[in-house]
Amino acid sequence: MKISQLILLFCFFISFHTAFAQDESSYTFKKPSANGTGKVYLGREIAHVMSFEGVDWLERNSRTQEENTILAVASLPIKSNCVVADIGAGSGFYTFRVAQRIPKGKVYAVEIQNDAITYLKKKALEDKLANVEVIKGTEISPNLPPNSIDLAFMVDVYHELAHPVAYLASLSKALKPGGRLLLLEYKEEDPAVAIKAEHKMSVKQAKKELAANGFKLVKNGTFLPLQHYLLFEKTVN
Repeated sequence: MKISQLILLFCFFISFHTAFAQDESSYTFKKPSANGTGKVYLGREIAHVMSFEGVDWLERNSRTQEENTILAVASLPIKSNCVVADIGAGSGFYTFRVAQRIPKGKVYAVEIQNDAITYLKKKALEDKLANVEVIKGTEISPNLPPNSIDLAFMVDVYHELAHPVAYLASLSKALKPGGRLLLLEYKEEDPAVAIKAEHKMSVKQAKKELAANGFKLVKNGTFLPLQHYLLFEKTVN
């Protein structure tokens, strides 16, 4: 290995560990609740990641009606040539529907679970959607190219990020200037939404966390039956 490559590797190593240390200092810890990790960020306990064994629930026939996913996809602020990232894509329920909306664009389907990655790659081939690229992310980064994304979205995912500070910093770098981040999160404020407490979020909490990481809320859509539709823009390019 050349000296220049060793220097770059060393710089990356130092940068990674500095960012990770800064991320870890952002949290407090408590005894875990039934569905939480015990790791607390700005007063919210981070939830456990849903295993891909729950794929049948993600693909349930009733989901379209229960969550009005047709309206959610139709409401995405995208054009036919946009580059979009589905963070925590799961089974690709949204990935492949969004890909059909942007035939001249691209969708990165980002996942950390190997079973999900295998599933996504197989389905992309079966559906002949050449504008879908599956990416193996990590707990602290989506591993996306810098300044490449017009819109990133997370559907019932943000509350499960194990390292939200580091992850949002990495995601911000992947967003283009003026790039946006959309969170769909089950409504904590509505007791009729029958989802475990750790897997719900309030608008107030989402705004607080995203503001602390360089994002401002530009749209609070109230048109979905179960979820918040929270569109953010990054404030630092």
